Amino acid sequence: MSPGNGPGNACDPTRDCPSCFRLVEFRYASRSKFPDWHNAPVPSFGPINARLLIVGLAPGLKGANRTGRPFTGDYAGDLLYETLTEFGYAKGVYRADPEDGLKLSDCMITNAVRCVPPENKPTPAEIGKCRPYLAATIAAMPRLRAILVLGRIAHDSTLRTLDRRLAAHPFAHGARHELGPKLALFDSFHCSRYNTNTGRLTPEMFKSVFASIKDELATL
Repeated sequence: MSPGNGPGNACDPTRDCPSCFRLVEFRYASRSKFPDWHNAPVPSFGPINARLLIVGLAPGLKGANRTGRPFTGDYAGDLLYETLTEFGYAKGVYRADPEDGLKLSDCMITNAVRCVPPENKPTPAEIGKCRPYLAATIAAMPRLRAILVLGRIAHDSTLRTLDRRLAAHPFAHGARHELGPKLALFDSFHCSRYNTNTGRLTPEMFKSVFASIKDELATL
């Protein structure tokens, strides 16, 4: 399946990346049960010259792990792509299908961990082993000005990737962290069904973060 307008280069792991034994075993088990699914590391999605990078946690088992495109095929994607379209970062109609023709504009989406983890819970070691791909993605984006992290794991991994102290940049929904003269990090709770069902994150809260990012990029 096509990942859309992603970079498709060394920023992404190979289909049979062997780095994490537990994730490899889980991947093989999923391939046996669902041979028509993607069942591989999920590449980033969006143009490499984007000014905004969105960093999620990891592919969902029945979402990106199935479809091969970040946040595609589960509830988190419904809210994310609806919001991206509203703020002009996505063009087309999102149909939870990597062949829906949806394109991102001035925005790229990736994950801190590129393979689906059991119970959606990667270990610290797995997060660390996947961090070089996040570093490569960030380094390959020449116009990057804002990073939106969805959840604490993405927040912490991004800060470690950029060699920033976690204590100096505590995670809080709606927070903005100055990472340099031309780079800011924005925090949001993850747009998962659990967070939205429990009221931890409302669509209005999510969209307010994007409004802040849009205002920031408008000044650059």
